[in-house]
Amino acid sequence: MICGVDEAGRGPLAGPVVAAAVILDPARPVVGLADSKKLSAARRERLAIEIREKALAWSIAEATVDEIDAINILQATLLAMQRAVAGLWMIPSEVLIDGNRCPALAVPARAIIGGDATEAAISAASILAKTSRDAGMLDLHALYPQYGFDRHKGYGTAAHLAALRRHGPTPLHRKSFAPVREQLALFS
Repeated sequence: MICGVDEAGRGPLAGPVVAAAVILDPARPVVGLADSKKLSAARRERLAIEIREKALAWSIAEATVDEIDAINILQATLLAMQRAVAGLWMIPSEVLIDGNRCPALAVPARAIIGGDATEAAISAASILAKTSRDAGMLDLHALYPQYGFDRHKGYGTAAHLAALRRHGPTPLHRKSFAPVREQLALFS
């Protein structure tokens, strides 16, 4: 009962950080798992459906923009990971975390740098976290189309920074991140 955990959205200027926890079923393998960043959006979407269908258990959780601003992005990421593991209907025997830090959990956990490329359960979690966050950013795009969240998903691209300068920050922007903080000072 090995659980893989990964996150999506640590670096963007807007939106939540999302974590997923996945316990794969050895009897129902998902072929083609890889680090979500190495897959096309279409391939990620297809795999996400298959992961949800075949996994023994999966859970997706987030830490909000307000939580990110209050406790910092690292702590918010660990919080989202804790929530994802807590959301599983079954208790894993071990949790494998992508990265170099583990959240506080009631079960044994191990951090694996680059684990999203080497551990199938972490790859699956990477895919679920990324597809879930991307879908959420499309919803936010419907509220704030002038920012182009459908294209950059909140990352600090040139287009996003230009929109931020032109329109100012939204409630979805991370006020603790320097580019947003600088714009808040100008728009205050």
